[in-house]
Amino acid sequence: MLTKGVQYMVLATFIFGVMNVFVKLLPGIPAVEIVFFRSLISLALSYFMLRRQNVSVWGKRKAWLFLRGLSGAIALVLYFYTLQVIPLATAVTIWFIVPIFASIIGIFLNKERVHFWQWVFYLIAFGGVVMVEGFDPRVTPGLMLIGIAAALFAGFAYNFIRKINTTEHPLVIIFYFPLVTLPLTGAWSAFNWVMPEGTEWLLLLMVGLLTQVAQFFLTKSYQLEEVSKVSSLTYLGIIYALIFGWLIFDETFNMKTYGGMAVVLLGVVLSIWYKHKYPAEK
Repeated sequence: MLTKGVQYMVLATFIFGVMNVFVKLLPGIPAVEIVFFRSLISLALSYFMLRRQNVSVWGKRKAWLFLRGLSGAIALVLYFYTLQVIPLATAVTIWFIVPIFASIIGIFLNKERVHFWQWVFYLIAFGGVVMVEGFDPRVTPGLMLIGIAAALFAGFAYNFIRKINTTEHPLVIIFYFPLVTLPLTGAWSAFNWVMPEGTEWLLLLMVGLLTQVAQFFLTKSYQLEEVSKVSSLTYLGIIYALIFGWLIFDETFNMKTYGGMAVVLLGVVLSIWYKHKYPAEK
């Protein structure tokens, strides 16, 4: 039976998949501005929910909370940009190296152990990512580096969540993300503002609302489980990206690219299977 942490991550991944579609439907709005709107909605909702539950908004370990917010902000801006400029499934696939970075960083920040065979399965998954990128000519080396940088900062953010898992309320952790992100993206947007029109306002609202819900489940997941265990579940997003990309954006790939995606999924399935079969080996 799947643990609560795993269930939360599966749900968060699906909601993030829907949110990715809305971001891609906003090609005329700069990624930083989308993050600004997302942060504005998240700040208001988080503050309301914290006050309703009578929880202090400031938390206890402010330095770690700030670092979580900063690293998450950088990761999100870079990731949203890749969603806008390259195929949906390709952008999501680059994002799939987050578990690799999260596991490596987790060794140093949270004293977690990754078993030898887990590394083997991560390498298989990473090899699939390399295959996908190598067979997709729509991705330049520069765009790939932007995607990799987004994954790196996300790896830091997830470990900062794990670092404060026993001291902070999940909503406090979520609150610090827009608290840090809003002034940064707001300052940039003030000089590069693009006025949304028509349905773009609704799409921006949905990005904020869906991200808030998904972020809550993601935060709960990382508080309940080791980073190296649940972070791999983000790979499930490739299924949603392929389906949404094909149905909504008419995106298709050659058989070699699909083969690379299959290799990614193989590595993920094996890593999850191993963790459940040998839970004592942490």
